[in-house]
Amino acid sequence: MPVTTIDPTPALVVIDLQRGIVETGKNDAVATVVQNSAALAAQFRRHGLPVILVNVTGRPPGRTATGGSGTRFDLPARWTELVDELDVQPGDHLISKRRRSAFHDTGLDTVLRDLGVTQVVLAGIATSSGVESTARSASDHGYHVVLATDAMTDFDDAAHRHSVERVFPKLGETATSGEILETLRSTR
Repeated sequence: MPVTTIDPTPALVVIDLQRGIVETGKNDAVATVVQNSAALAAQFRRHGLPVILVNVTGRPPGRTATGGSGTRFDLPARWTELVDELDVQPGDHLISKRRRSAFHDTGLDTVLRDLGVTQVVLAGIATSSGVESTARSASDHGYHVVLATDAMTDFDDAAHRHSVERVFPKLGETATSGEILETLRSTR
């Protein structure tokens, strides 16, 4: 379903656009995602709306489905740093996660509720992992979900298409970043 409206207090939530992930997948799709996410962030800030920037800082403790033993591992220097193009501002909210969903054990729901947010616009990497998990959690928490389909990508094209075409229409509204920005402009 395409975006129909922007609530009075939406928040932009950008998932895992950090050096360690973006630089691993350097290609045209990743560059477009970074550019479109940065445009969304700039416009949300211009309208005084919350921008939530999420990074992943490691694995969850214990045995995981990815085969890890839960043992500590060291990330390369600057791996968790958000990309410069996001132009992190003092008013942005930074959330670090250790699981796929930005809601799990992070305080994101509390931040959003304290800000009076009723709608989240999601962007980031990877569509079928962090973005989809966060979208499912946002829906479960009762937020109106909008997914910026050209501001997300996956390292698996089939998984990306499946999330965008089959999963996301069940969780919320989908639109390009341009459509979201136009709807935002027309409601402000």
